[in-house]
Amino acid sequence: MATARETDIGAAVSETYRKLNESLRRGVFPPGSRLPGERDLAASVGVSRSTLRQALGRLAEEGQLDRSSQRGWFVPRQMVGEPPSTLQSFSEMARARGLAPQSKILLQRVRPATFDEAQRLRVAPAARVLELRRLRSMDAVPICVDTSVIVLALAPGLADLDMTDLSLYETVERLSQIRIARSSYTVRADASDEATAALLEIQPGAPILIGEETTYSDDGTAVLTGTMSYRADAYRFEADLFRPL
Repeated sequence: MATARETDIGAAVSETYRKLNESLRRGVFPPGSRLPGERDLAASVGVSRSTLRQALGRLAEEGQLDRSSQRGWFVPRQMVGEPPSTLQSFSEMARARGLAPQSKILLQRVRPATFDEAQRLRVAPAARVLELRRLRSMDAVPICVDTSVIVLALAPGLADLDMTDLSLYETVERLSQIRIARSSYTVRADASDEATAALLEIQPGAPILIGEETTYSDDGTAVLTGTMSYRADAYRFEADLFRPL
């Protein structure tokens, strides 16, 4: 049977947990932020550090907090990613989560397709393509560096548009009257180089996830090929996998 002191401690932990959980829910500590030091946080809540640590531990077990032995307690960044077996553009992915997508154009040019691109896109070598490289963000947090190569013959007028905050999938579908239906997609882990790290506001060598895709219309026509370099702390890929009958 619990003693009165143990009951009091348990009640204090539960109350501290409730207060911190409410603060997280209200955005007092936004995703990606570091909580105040344990001494200051315990004083602000009005409990001992041992009681605070138990409440913080409960929140960490639920995935609401992360702990670094060197730097303290952090609120995890909101992870984004496509729902299982659903093909979405970056803009669609953001809007589906109630976030505002933003882009900064790093490169937009018309050029001949390379041999490798021509093979993947099933066009003649040196066919005209649009290379579009953008820094993609959600609610002003940089998420990925996105480079796409699009067959210009399928989307007349695309090269003349300001693609800063336009969805590439939606724009291609509007201009071409085709429907983007599927993507051949692979994901691999890598370490960020200095240029990519600077754009994504992470340390050089920090982990990134690189997605490579070739996207097709519903009649099997290859529309675009692309490479997306995602911050590993802000993106995850999900898929439904099926065993053959």
